[in-house]
Amino acid sequence: MLCRTTLIRVVALTTVSFAALVAAQSGVKPHAKVIALEKADSGILSIVSGPPETITMKSGYVVLEPGHSVGKHSTEHHEEMLVVLEGRGEMLFHDGSKLQVKERTALYCPPETEHDVKNTGTSVLRYVYIVADAR
Repeated sequence: MLCRTTLIRVVALTTVSFAALVAAQSGVKPHAKVIALEKADSGILSIVSGPPETITMKSGYVVLEPGHSVGKHSTEHHEEMLVVLEGRGEMLFHDGSKLQVKERTALYCPPETEHDVKNTGTSVLRYVYIVADAR
């Protein structure tokens, strides 16, 4: 089983590697890099922020304290993947439905979907989100 630090590094490297692959296919040449995720003790840390750093991908590392949420937002014309590293919570949707968020799971959110992520656990919730243009 991977430790949390190793898992965080694997996710960061996978995100950067995927961006590099997409860039190679489109002719744009973003640079590969490693981003330390340990910097964000709370809140959101941008991992990659889109062009010219990537082709269309954006990503961030989120740390939520118990009872906190990221706030309602829409994926608009993007699709979004969450890779949960630690903790528990819920992804809440506009229609009242929800998905359980727990460590070592990934959640997919399609375009044009209003949602929120809330920490419903008793410890910190840490996850990486990856957003890509779906057009």
